[in-house]
Amino acid sequence: MKAVNHILVIDDDRELVELLREYLVPEGFTVDAAFDHAAGLEKALRGNDELIILDVMLPGGSGFELLKKMRAESSATPVLLLTARGDAVDRIVGLQIGADDYLPKPFDPRELVARIHAILRRTRGSRAEEEQEEDSTVRVGDVTLSPSTRTVMLGNKEIDLTTLEFNLLEVLLRRAGTIVEREDLASLAMGRPLAPFDRSVDVHISKLRRKLSGRADSESRIKSIRGVGYMYAASPTQ
Repeated sequence: MKAVNHILVIDDDRELVELLREYLVPEGFTVDAAFDHAAGLEKALRGNDELIILDVMLPGGSGFELLKKMRAESSATPVLLLTARGDAVDRIVGLQIGADDYLPKPFDPRELVARIHAILRRTRGSRAEEEQEEDSTVRVGDVTLSPSTRTVMLGNKEIDLTTLEFNLLEVLLRRAGTIVEREDLASLAMGRPLAPFDRSVDVHISKLRRKLSGRADSESRIKSIRGVGYMYAASPTQ
């Protein structure tokens, strides 16, 4: 079972790790740390953390390599990636291989805390909310999404989605046949507004399309509405 509010920081900057500890502990988090690729991967795969803060640059291997290995081992632990400021390539690559969000360095620790809370809200929700929610399974064509088990079936095959991909798909399926603006997708699925030039929604939608490919009519399931947002091209049935 995961430790309550347990965060793993994987970064070789020990001063930064201590600074993050100073901000996170008063917020109710316990903080573990690893300072290189090997130790970080070992701790990440234990599955004891509710969230991992991962730097791209690590001794012994990159954060990208570590994240790929995590996802290859079916680890669904949310990952907040720390990238170099202005390096859009790092951010896009990180999102493509399974990061849930990113934050460029240097950053305001208060923004980091806010991002962490947003990620945790969308990945676990409060227990009170979970008790009140019904398992409102959504079926759109050959896709079935179950919120209670966090599973998505494409026909008879289960599709492996990240937490954020699942959230995005749920929003689109529940509004199938209706245009959903990018800003609404970010708010509902990511728990935060889009920053200027933020392409994270588009990157995750692109990954969703690939995972949901294979419909017999070859029609794009998720349609781009230029300058507005996206639409799942079907009408939902319950």
